[in-house]
Amino acid sequence: MAVDSATVKKAAHLARIALPEERLEPMAQELNGILAWIEQLNEVDVEGVEPMTSNVEQPLRLRDDVVTDGAKVEAVLSNAPKAADGFFVVPKVVE
Repeated sequence: MAVDSATVKKAAHLARIALPEERLEPMAQELNGILAWIEQLNEVDVEGVEPMTSNVEQPLRLRDDVVTDGAKVEAVLSNAPKAADGFFVVPKVVE
């Protein structure tokens, strides 16, 4: 599939990218180069190769899901402009 200037212009319009007229042809050449490289990748024989998400396998370290009160009420409220009874005090916004 070859990309021409009209296709680049249409794609730029759909993507809402401002692309000046003098950049249309160089961009078409760049996209054609990328597509040619993808075609080269399609020629590689990957039969029997497992998909890989990382080159190093690491087991996930999970912590126990334990509910706590945080035990940091004073530390959290120390930065609050106003607090009362362990809660943030905020101005009323509903009339």
